[in-house]
Amino acid sequence: MNRQTGAPHGSPPPAEPANRRSRRGWRWLAGLLFVALLFVVGARLALSWLDPFGERTVDRSGPVLLQSIHNLSRFEAATGNFQVVVDLEKDAAFLPDAIKGTRTLFVGAGNVDAYVDFGSLTKDAITVSPDRTTVTVRLPRAQLEKPNLDNKRSYVFAQQRGLLDRVSDFLSSSPQNQQELYVLAEKKIADAAVSSDLRARADQNTRAMLEGMLTSLGFTKVVIQYSSEP
Repeated sequence: MNRQTGAPHGSPPPAEPANRRSRRGWRWLAGLLFVALLFVVGARLALSWLDPFGERTVDRSGPVLLQSIHNLSRFEAATGNFQVVVDLEKDAAFLPDAIKGTRTLFVGAGNVDAYVDFGSLTKDAITVSPDRTTVTVRLPRAQLEKPNLDNKRSYVFAQQRGLLDRVSDFLSSSPQNQQELYVLAEKKIADAAVSSDLRARADQNTRAMLEGMLTSLGFTKVVIQYSSEP
């Protein structure tokens, strides 16, 4: 006989209450879930730190070198904004387009500046009447600057490539060389600027600027003459 429990010697211990076993099971399950969560978070952090295929960008460019400085003596009189859709197609002579050939739609956007070069003016370009009421200015015609394409607004809109071209682009180190598209877009924009009234608007703005400035200096009459055509 066991004096503490009053049960005979060798009898099995009393059964654990069911509610206690339930609490112990929930604690064990919660601990297991916590360990699993730590494992998942640790694995994701390790993959983000040790990913062999991850890429990072490091800028090792050297400092910008100033090549030269030029004094500008011209009046930027007008700016024209242009946009062109370049449709460039390249076909093979004896192969269908599905095998060999490309067609690219490229949107080129940029501006062209029109300016009057004051640096080419001679000493007799400005003459004043004896009574100092009239001033005559001889100017060259406005000229057009080269087109300046905006990289943010210029992009490939659509492109179709044959099978051989796709394979070639895949194996090439620079599969999508867009230099030809930019050059062609610049040429088309330059031609459009020549055909537009951009230079005439620049001449008009230059005339208005000079008339306003010289009138404020006391001249009652301002005569603008053009020395030569562009």
